[in-house]
Amino acid sequence: MTDAQARAERVARFMSERDQFARHLGIELLALRPGYSRAQLALRPHMLNGLGMPHGAVIFALADFAFAAAGNSHGQTAVALSMDVHFLTSPAPDACLACEAIEVRCGRRTALYRMTVTDAAGQPVAELHGLAYRKDEQFLEEPE
Repeated sequence: MTDAQARAERVARFMSERDQFARHLGIELLALRPGYSRAQLALRPHMLNGLGMPHGAVIFALADFAFAAAGNSHGQTAVALSMDVHFLTSPAPDACLACEAIEVRCGRRTALYRMTVTDAAGQPVAELHGLAYRKDEQFLEEPE
């Protein structure tokens, strides 16, 4: 296992344990490697809007978590500067959604990510882009 892979595994544990909002929603981190993540969420009745459709904020939260995981996968603190979202369709109220975040470019201070949210059939639900600011600090403690 490379150092980058080992670091990504430590980041995955960190994100899964410490992101209380993602845990509350039931978001699960499925895969993490440098510059890439995949997460999923099973929609529940309390996640619907007044029209009975999945709330856009829940779809956005799934993508935001995947963005944060991919952005921090290098072990360097990365925080969101901006995100844009394009809702393409409304998934079924009981759908299981997945989000894949892919690093498009990683510079010294900023990094760009593309997130795609899909339903269980692989149909696109939303497309997002996120710009992250890369701080000088590392957030992982030294390995034991």
